[in-house]
Amino acid sequence: QLQASGGGLVQAGGSLRLSCAVSGRTFSSGSMGWFRQAPGKERDFVAAINWSGGGTYYTDSVKGRFTISRDNAKNAVYLQMNSLKPEDTAIYYCAASSYYNHYDDPRFYRYWGQGTQLTVSS
Repeated sequence: QLQASGGGLVQAGGSLRLSCAVSGRTFSSGSMGWFRQAPGKERDFVAAINWSGGGTYYTDSVKGRFTISRDNAKNAVYLQMNSLKPEDTAIYYCAASSYYNHYDDPRFYRYWGQGTQLTVSS
């Protein structure tokens, strides 16, 4: 139901946009989030957006560099990533939650995409 795409190999300082296409159902409430998981590490919160009010939330390490947005008509969510750093290297997952709060807790997300790999070279 969630399809993440847009990952790839980029040099440090570069930009990339991830997309998350939602199919099979329409999310009109709750939140959409992006999480990432580096090798040997836990899945960490990156950013989230509310479907209705459009409130956005970011983990501190990406504030000012990443922007999450949504297109309700296309049922899609995007993550624009600028000024990329090698430490951003990870598999990025999009996920859908019926909650407006707990947006940074992966346990509250019911639906998950398959992940897309981002590699940032130094």
